[in-house]
Amino acid sequence: MTGGDVDTVGIILAGGRGERAKPITLESADYIRSKALIPFAGRRLIEWVIDACREQGIRRFYVVAQGLENRSQIKLLLGHGERYGVDVRYSRSSFDRYNVGSGAATLHNLEQWDLTGSALVLPVDSIFDFSLAELQTTHRTTGAVVTVAAVARTPVEVSGKYGAMTTDAEGRVTGFVEKPDLARVHEVFPDAMGDTGALIPTNAGMYLIDCGRLRALAREPKLMRQAQQRLDWGGELLPWLVCHGHTVASHHIARLGDLGNVEDYLVTLRNVLAGDYPQMNQLMPAPHSDKPRFWVHESSLVTRDDVTGTTLADKIADGSVRIGPGVRIGRHVTIGNDVRLEYADIGDGVEVREGATLVGTSLGDSAVVGPYADIKDSYVGPMVEIRSERAQPVRLDSYSAVGDGAYLWPGTRLSGVSVYPRLKVPAIANLPSGTRLTSSDDILRWV
Repeated sequence: MTGGDVDTVGIILAGGRGERAKPITLESADYIRSKALIPFAGRRLIEWVIDACREQGIRRFYVVAQGLENRSQIKLLLGHGERYGVDVRYSRSSFDRYNVGSGAATLHNLEQWDLTGSALVLPVDSIFDFSLAELQTTHRTTGAVVTVAAVARTPVEVSGKYGAMTTDAEGRVTGFVEKPDLARVHEVFPDAMGDTGALIPTNAGMYLIDCGRLRALAREPKLMRQAQQRLDWGGELLPWLVCHGHTVASHHIARLGDLGNVEDYLVTLRNVLAGDYPQMNQLMPAPHSDKPRFWVHESSLVTRDDVTGTTLADKIADGSVRIGPGVRIGRHVTIGNDVRLEYADIGDGVEVREGATLVGTSLGDSAVVGPYADIKDSYVGPMVEIRSERAQPVRLDSYSAVGDGAYLWPGTRLSGVSVYPRLKVPAIANLPSGTRLTSSDDILRWV
């Protein structure tokens, strides 16, 4: 990793409610887990953010939190940064009422912290592959007040999902198009049409800012009034800066992994486990094996299952457990015979019974997967019990998500369905993709 200037600080926007990522962000139907604490590849998201930035020279972090639970959850994990070799400060609770949008939260807290140098502003629900030093070079050479980290995408990828930017030859942003449909993409970016068309720069949600200049601009009456009502970075603050003639630059970074919803979470997890994020590769421990690439904690290698009495190491050696590429197995995991694993992230204390198949899947700590379950492209939260049986296997696919402590009866089949925490789901099938089971009443409608 390439280090940046030592005087750059990190500002982590961690106050969002994570609505799109439910049920991953729920510990119960009415208790929201901070997005910062979403489990990902054996750690919490904010820990990956801190480590990635620390490796590039950032040693001071300012966390914009929101409300009692969000703030206390993050502080309980990070403290003041001692475990991570950094210094961490938090926004004051009295400022919560001013945090009306990501842009407003940034501007108000720049004043609170009296920051005047450069700062890297980044969300807590994404992972990035980037060079801070290169981002700083673009920032200096363009004289920008804000430099936007950009990811190049195809028109289809942009359509309805990402904010796109128009730029001049020097990389200065000339305009923004917020989540355009495909027709609008082709209208604004005609060079991107066709199989060989140019890629479109999209806003990755990470910004290198000049704190002093941005604070001065925030005192302009019109922007000040907007920041008291609603001011997001992508939809309002950046367009305001460009419209008023202030330099906003664009700098392409290697990669962005969005974790804001279940599908994006699982796609990003698969890519990380596949080794597609070089910075994450350096932060993760060395794999147990490179061909295929997988990680197994040593405590799990010696754990015996209660049916055969053999260890996971024995099963890997004799082929009775098939581990494909992109598998991470945490501590004290029990795995039975004839289990197939591929692009699977398995938390601590998990039990996977004989005959189960897990592909493109995340299993939270202490989840139990019964015999012959077939789970593909799905999220299974901590303490979930999947009561699969050989005669009545449970099947999950198409970005289904099962919240913490839920219970699935034998024969349940879910495709693109979300189950909220602690629900007991009977043997149901054929629910429309996109269905959310949020309560017992929801379940009764389909039984």
